[in-house]
Amino acid sequence: MTAPHASAASSAASTTARDGSAVRQISVLLYSDDVTTRDAVRVNVGRRPARDVEVTSWRECATAAAVIEAVENGHFDVLVLDGEAAPTGGLGLCRQLKNEIFGCPPILVLTGRPQDGWLATWSQADLAVPHPLDPIALASAVAELGRRGHAATA
Repeated sequence: MTAPHASAASSAASTTARDGSAVRQISVLLYSDDVTTRDAVRVNVGRRPARDVEVTSWRECATAAAVIEAVENGHFDVLVLDGEAAPTGGLGLCRQLKNEIFGCPPILVLTGRPQDGWLATWSQADLAVPHPLDPIALASAVAELGRRGHAATA
């Protein structure tokens, strides 16, 4: 799993909003074995998680193998991994991706509860949002991670 992977910064595009500000267009990979969780994340993040960030595409994966294949062969600006997924949790998968994928995109993990922040740190996640999902925290986290790649190339 050491195949070259384009950095998150190189795959995203920018457009200009009506007010002249730059809008960061991002693609998001979403992993959870639970379709309800995937739906909740997509609805809570929405198309515009922030004024300057627009989600142009979602790729949903229900298995860890599908995530690994997608990350190795695709270009994503943000990965959202469900730490409560089974049989492979998003926390362990996050750690694996961070250690095995060169230029791994920023990763947001969904933890089971606020006290699991230490697990998110262990997993090398860039940010964590606990269940129950707070729409504002979730959208803010995706927007922040979507901006990170852009700042690296500026």
